[in-house]
Amino acid sequence: MQLSVPQNKCQPLKIVALGDSLVYGFGDPEKGGWVEQLRRWWMLPDSSGHVLYNLGVRGDRTQQVAKRLEVEFRHRGELRNRVPDMIILSVGVNDSARLTRPNSRNYTDFAVFESEIAALLEQAQQLCPVIFIGMVPVDESKMPFLDCFYYSHSDQYRYKEATKLACSQRRIPYLDIFDQWMARGDTWRLKRLSADGLHPNTLGYQALLEDVINWEPLAAYHSQYDYHLTSLQK
Repeated sequence: MQLSVPQNKCQPLKIVALGDSLVYGFGDPEKGGWVEQLRRWWMLPDSSGHVLYNLGVRGDRTQQVAKRLEVEFRHRGELRNRVPDMIILSVGVNDSARLTRPNSRNYTDFAVFESEIAALLEQAQQLCPVIFIGMVPVDESKMPFLDCFYYSHSDQYRYKEATKLACSQRRIPYLDIFDQWMARGDTWRLKRLSADGLHPNTLGYQALLEDVINWEPLAAYHSQYDYHLTSLQK
C-alpha cells in the first residue's frame, strides 16, 4: 500500500493528525506525545519542513472524529486556500471499551463500529491520501479506567482487526501498533504505559514515535535526515 502524495522534498507537506488521546499525547507531560515530537522535529532547520497539525481530542470515538473531520481539514490550508496533503488517523480504542462492567456492552456496538470506521475512511479518502496508526495495548490490571471504562486486549484486538481490514479494503496503510507492542512482551510494554493503564507514558510515546517514523509509508518523507533511535534498546 503506497501513498499517492508526490515525493517532492522541496515542497513541505501540510499534514493533519486526527484522533483521540493517542494523537493528543495525553500521558506525556515531558514531550507532549509522538505527534508533538514529530511536529517539532519537522520544524528543525535541516528537516523536511512539513507542517503537522495535532487535532487529537481525548475521549473521541470514531463517530466524533468523523463529525469534525472535514471542518478541521478545510481550515488547515494556510496558504492560498490550500488544503492539507495527507491525513493521519488514529482512533478506535474508546469505541472498544465496556461500560461499568467487564461483561457489559461496548461503548460503540461492534457492528456499528464496523459501519462507522468504514464511513470515516471513505470520507477521509475523498479529501486526500490517508494513513492509519493503530491503538496501543492497555494494562488490563489497571481497569476500570475512571472507575467506569473496562478496556481489554480481546476487545482491542477485535476492533483493531476490523479497522485493519477496512483499511486494507481501501488500500490505506495501517500500522499495527497493538500487535507490535504485544510481541515485545509484558515487561517491555508495561514499562511504557502510564499509571492509568490506558495511555503511554513519556517512554511509551518515544517508542511510538520511533515505530511511526520507521514505518515505510512515512519514512520516505524524512529518510534523508538523521534520527538517533535509542530508547528501544533501553
